[in-house]
Amino acid sequence: MVSLLLNLALLQAPPAFDVASVKPVQLKTDSYMINLGKTNRGELTLGNATLSDCLKFAYGLNDDIQMDGPEWIRRKGEVIFDIIGKAAPDTPREQLKIMLQTLLTERFQMKMHREQRQASYLALTQSKKGLKIEEADPELPGNLVNTFHLGHIDAKGVYMSPLATVLSRFMRHPVLDETGLKGRYTVKLDWTPDPVDGKPAGEGPSIYTALQEQLGLKLESRKGPLEVLVIDHAEKVPVAN
Repeated sequence: MVSLLLNLALLQAPPAFDVASVKPVQLKTDSYMINLGKTNRGELTLGNATLSDCLKFAYGLNDDIQMDGPEWIRRKGEVIFDIIGKAAPDTPREQLKIMLQTLLTERFQMKMHREQRQASYLALTQSKKGLKIEEADPELPGNLVNTFHLGHIDAKGVYMSPLATVLSRFMRHPVLDETGLKGRYTVKLDWTPDPVDGKPAGEGPSIYTALQEQLGLKLESRKGPLEVLVIDHAEKVPVAN
């Protein structure tokens, strides 16, 4: 009977990494500050990341508008972490993200709930004229170095959700992935950023035009109910490895 109960408990346990590390670190000022997270052959990594960055990757959120909680979880200069989780090499990416959910909940002693809130955002969708990007080779490793700079994106293999996250940061406005595309894509995008302090940033297409002409994607203004992940409690100092 005891053995049966133990087996049932194991079956009901949430998915978890075989080995995991959560380390508070000092801000690496020389590194780029968009933390998208990477998965490669059963290994998940997040570096120089706030707890908000980690949660967005774990739950597939594109922007802070989809999350609420203590202010410190977003503060880049104060509380940041390097996270590594390892599982079997054939573990799917989505399963690794669920394992990250388990890890964050346990190490940060988190309590959370979900609720619906009205919000304005930009939806990243497919253009009616059709896609102009190609799906990346599925054999490419998941730890490719992709380039994200204001005015320029060059990615050998990127999912649409992280692309929407990058666009959110550049545009300083929530961008949510509603493309319906599930694979990784080769993306090269060049646009002229908005003027800074009244000074033109250069000649070239706006990001709205560039997305349609170069990628076959479109940004649409929308307003409606969004599911928000609310962090009711989280410890600043994670449970030791």
